[in-house]
Parts: sequence; C-alpha cells; structure tokens
Amino acid sequence: MPKNSKVVKRELDDEVIESVKDLLSNEDSSDDAFKKSELMVDDQEEKDVDVEEGSDVEDERPAWNSKLQYILAQVGFSVGLGNVWRFPYLCQKNGGGAYLVPYLILLLIIGIPLFFLELAVGQRIRRGSIGVWNYISPKLGGIGFASCVVCFFVALYYNVIIGWSLFYFSQSFQHPLPWDQCPLVKNASHTFVEPECEKSSATTYYWYREALNISSSLSESGGLNWKMTICLLAAWVMVCLAMIKGIQSSGKIMYFSSLFPYVVLLCFLIRGLLLNGSVDGIRHMFTPKLEIMLEPKVWREAATQVFFALGLGFGGVIAFSSYNKRDNNCHFDAVLVSFINFFTSVLATLVVFAVLGFKANIINEKCVIQNSEKILKLLKMGNLSQGMIPHHINFSSITAEDYNLVYDIIQKVKEEEFDSLGLKSCQIEDELNKAVQGTGLAFIAFTEAMTHFPASPFWSVMFFLMLVNLGLGSMFGTIEGIITPIVDTFKVRKEILTVICCLVAFFIGLIFVQRSGNYFVTMFDDYSATLPLLIVVILENVAVIRIYGIDKFMEDLKDMLGFSPSQYYYYMWKYVSPFVLSCLLVASIVQMGLSPPGYNAWIEDTAMEEFHSYPTWAMIVCISLMVLAILPVPIVFMVRRCNLIDDSSGSLASVSYKRGRIIKEPVNLEEDNTSLIHGKSPSEVPTPSFGKNIYRKQTGSPTLDTAPNGRYGIGYLMADMPDMPESDL
Repeated sequence: MPKNSKVVKRELDDEVIESVKDLLSNEDSSDDAFKKSELMVDDQEEKDVDVEEGSDVEDERPAWNSKLQYILAQVGFSVGLGNVWRFPYLCQKNGGGAYLVPYLILLLIIGIPLFFLELAVGQRIRRGSIGVWNYISPKLGGIGFASCVVCFFVALYYNVIIGWSLFYFSQSFQHPLPWDQCPLVKNASHTFVEPECEKSSATTYYWYREALNISSSLSESGGLNWKMTICLLAAWVMVCLAMIKGIQSSGKIMYFSSLFPYVVLLCFLIRGLLLNGSVDGIRHMFTPKLEIMLEPKVWREAATQVFFALGLGFGGVIAFSSYNKRDNNCHFDAVLVSFINFFTSVLATLVVFAVLGFKANIINEKCVIQNSEKILKLLKMGNLSQGMIPHHINFSSITAEDYNLVYDIIQKVKEEEFDSLGLKSCQIEDELNKAVQGTGLAFIAFTEAMTHFPASPFWSVMFFLMLVNLGLGSMFGTIEGIITPIVDTFKVRKEILTVICCLVAFFIGLIFVQRSGNYFVTMFDDYSATLPLLIVVILENVAVIRIYGIDKFMEDLKDMLGFSPSQYYYYMWKYVSPFVLSCLLVASIVQMGLSPPGYNAWIEDTAMEEFHSYPTWAMIVCISLMVLAILPVPIVFMVRRCNLIDDSSGSLASVSYKRGRIIKEPVNLEEDNTSLIHGKSPSEVPTPSFGKNIYRKQTGSPTLDTAPNGRYGIGYLMADMPDMPESDL
C-alpha cells in the first residue's frame, strides 16, 4: 500500500482498536474501492444498534418513562380476564385450596424461569420477537413470526370479549338492570312471560337472546348483530388510539387500565364479605380436597394456567422488555410480576366466591320456601303425618338447617315413596358445586348475583368497566407482540402499521359478531393458541439453551444484572422446563384427541345448551388455525437452510455494538470462520454498518472470539497483516 507521509507505522503485537474515522482519514485515495466495498457507514442502522455505555453513538429506541410504567405494562398484559373467570373455576374444580399447591410448584418450575428468560432476551437483544430469535439463529427466525400469527389470532376474538363487556357496561346505566327480570310478551288476549326466559333465567336469556341474539348452530350464520358490531368497532378504536404511538401512548394509559381493576376487586371483596352467605362461598372455595390433587389432570390444568397466565410465547413480554435499559434488573421484574399475577388470581377467586356464596344463599332460601310450601300441602292432604315434624319447626319462618332436618326425617320414614313427593334437598354446597367459567361466569352467574346487590347499577358499571380494563391491558401486550417485531424487522412506520393492523383485525373480526359468532370465539379459543404456543415456548427454550448456549446466556445475565443469577435457573432452563413443557405438550395433544371436537349450542325451544360436533368444514378451520400458527417455523428454517433468500441487504441480520466490537450475525456459520464474510470477494460482500469502533485482529489470533453480546465476536482483518502484501488491501 502506498505510504502517506503523515502515517506512522506501528507494530501490532496485540489486538489494537482504532476508530473508523482514523482509518478512513489515513487511507490513501487509491483505496477508494476498498472503502466503498468494506467501510461504508450506514447512519440509519446506527440508531438501532446496541451501544456501549458512554459511547457517542446514541441509541434512539423508545424507552419507558419510568420503571413503574414498565411494571404496570407487564402486569396489565399478564393479568387478564383469565384471572377472573378461569382461575376460580379451576380452583373449585381441582380440589379447592389444594389446587394452589400444584399451581405454586409449577409457577416456580416453569412460570418464573420461562418468564425470566423472555424478559432477559428481550432486554438483552432489544428487539421484538422476530429480531430476537433471528439474532440467536436465523434458522429459528420463524419462532418470532409464529408468535405474531398467534397474537393476531388471539387479538381477533379477545377484542370481541371487550366488545361484549362494553355492551353490558353501556346497558348498566339504568335501574332496574335490563337483565333483572324476564320480559313480558303481550298478545291480543293476555300478557305472559317470555317462554325462553321462563325456562332458563333472566340473566341467561338476556345474554343469549338480547346481547348475542345467538343462532342455534355454527352453520347458521344469521347475519351480523349490529349492536355487537358497533361495540367491536369501539373496542378496536380504543386499542388503536392507545397503541398508535407505541409505549409513549399506551404506557400512560397503563396507569389507569392496570390499577383500576385492583380498586374494583377490593371494593367487591369488601362489599361481598358484608353479604349473607359470602363466608360459605369462601369456605367452600378453600376447603382442600387433597385426594384430587394427586390426579394428573389437576397438574396438567395447573401447568396450562401458569403458562397462559403469564403470557408466555405471545411476544408481548419480549416486546415490552426490549424497551428497557440494558442494566435493568429483569430477574426482580420476573419474580415480582409472576407473584402479582398469582395473588391477583387469589384475590379474584375470593371475590368471585364471596359473591357466588351470596347468590347461592339467595337461591337456597328460595328453595327452602318453595319446598316448605310443598310439605305444608302434603300435610294438609294427609300424605305426611304431623307427628314426624319436630315440634320446634315453624314453617312460616323456617331456616335452611330446620328444613334439612325435616327433609332427612321424611326421607327416612317415606323411603319407598319419597321420590313421588317431589321434595328437593336445599344444600348451599350443591349450588356452589355448579362450576361455571368464562362468559358463563362473567355474563350470567356474576351478573345475576349483582342484581341482588343494593345499588346494583353502580356495581354493574364497576364490574364491566373492570372487565374492559383487564381486556385492554392484555390487548396492549398482544398488539405490541405484533407491531414491535414487524417495525424492528421491516422498518415500517409504527402509526401506519397500527392503523392497518386494527382495520384488518376489525373486518376479519366481523365473523365473531354474527349471530353464530360466539361459537367461532369458542373455536378460536380452543384451537388457535394452545398447541402453537406450547411449541413456540419449547423452541424458545431450545434456542437459548442449546443454540445460543446456556453458559453464554448466564454470562450475559451476569453482564446485565451485575451479579450471577442463581444456578437454580441454570438447571430449570437446561433440564426441568424442557421436560415439563414436553410433557404438557403431549398431554394437551392427548386431551385434544380424547375430547370430541365440538361446541355447546344454545337451543331456543328448550332454553338449554346442547353439545354439537363440528361439521367437516369447521374441523378443517380448526386444523388450519393450528397449522397456520406454527407454519412459519418450518418455512423460515427451510428458507434459511436452503439459502432461498439473499440476505445481503442485512435487513434481517442482527448487528450489535459493545466494548469496541462489532458483532454481526452471519447467514451461514458452517463455512470458513476466519473472516466475517465467508468466501466472498469484496464486490460480493454486504456492506456492514459500523459504530464508533471496530475490532482488529492479527491473522494469528483465534478464528472465533466469544463475545458477551452476540454468538461470535468476529475480528475484522483491517490492521497490518505480516503474511499479506500491503498492496493487496
């Protein structure tokens, strides 16, 4: 190379770091071709790279305004409708208080470790789900795309539930509440109660007929329900406006949407504990049934609830954590958010069963009065002898305990003809054992209980406003799991993408606001997320622990946190979590195979639900949902494996800067490792984007250098090379 008089030749015994500007200023004009092919600086990419602290290169990625805002966002995403209407049902169904034992064990085994893993990789790599897994291994980049697809499927029907809550919220500003009594039907001669309502209940009728106007089968569309269509549009407008500026807009809303549900739950708990029968409900809830805890089904359902309660695999956790500073203590965040989620579920369970205990007490009192009247009639008719009734019993003000005493006496004396008497056992436990979950709990059982509250419209407004906020908090994380990876990968404007995403989702979501829409919600809830998310999280675990390397990941955590995480996580990530997740995947597949695919249809004539099997076309849709959700994983793997896409643009490559090194994710690491671009001439080499410093090595240095912020720290051979003529540069 021609020598410049201003250049002083220095011998390099060790690795030397020089700035790009110094190298460029000291190069002769005869090296223009080299500069153009190897040393072009791309300022646009610089703003996204991860910079060493104190560097002049500024990281312009958005950041949370405060740690509290970030914690509220994660809590809002993880604490959702499932905490209110799924966890109490599982707790009641699977042994009461004993269910908390397997839940806590599985929270420690798979919940917190995997939540910590997602927080760490998002904060470490500072990308959405697509960029994170593409950075670790381009062949596994499909994991991020699969997360986006699942998020989109879930967002489609989850916002419909928010729309339902908005409808009930809007109808709560009247007294009495519209679902308090069955409607009357008038004809030419007389007035009578609506038969469908009389056969069921006022709240059940209002839900199925007034709110959903539901059809009798999945195949019977029935056209759009315009009330719910407007509510769905309002829900998507709310989500769009909240998300249009990313965390700058949604972060501020989190202060209300994440905290308001706790205010409502505490108010309901205090009010519920003052109601008759509430203690019976709570006692029934937490009475442990230890024998049930040994059943495998209990552990499977507990693992599934832990998995979905924390939002694992959706990409929202990774997206939110990617806006954190690198030195944020994500381990503390993982433990804090996980236990907030758990205690929220317990709080919601207390509230639900305090209110359901009150409702069961009212129903039990009605049962006692009705059957006491039957006993009086039987006594007058001579079917029962007055002598069998204890003297202290007063039927005009009989208690539940006294009635059950009389009931037992009659049952023993009239053993043979007892069934013909038509008497019922009025036990409050029988009513509490009628397990309800999901929409049946929120829009029927809980709604019916609130009609008996003093000032019932106020409590109805509070309850459905709470459901809206719980739903919105989860929706923000779900949409962030779609928007952030796409913006990071394809560099599109967030505002435009958010509007397009919400518009497309609204128009596709119209299938959920047909008269048969509730059946489609059930279909998507059962088939679009469960298996795909389990596969996604298993692959996430494998990608970090096997491909990136568990030891290297632990070093990264030490670098970020300032201390070494417990070896407990090492063994959980490497051995226990993959095993438990694999067992859960197999158990879910077996459960899905044993359960007949179908749905509960509401039959108007009988005013009852009836199980229907899915028709052939619906089964194809169910299978397609699962296949489409997981399809990006093999597609991206094959595309990368066969080099079907030229990645020379670097748009999908991951570039990070730290401690004077540039770490670039090569497309093919199996080739020659002694240079960054394997086996390519300068004209074929993709243009790298440099930060302030680059790393120089001699030819005698190791071929691959393990870096703390990437898979490989690759030394650019841009210093003096004794075995290569200077003119060759």
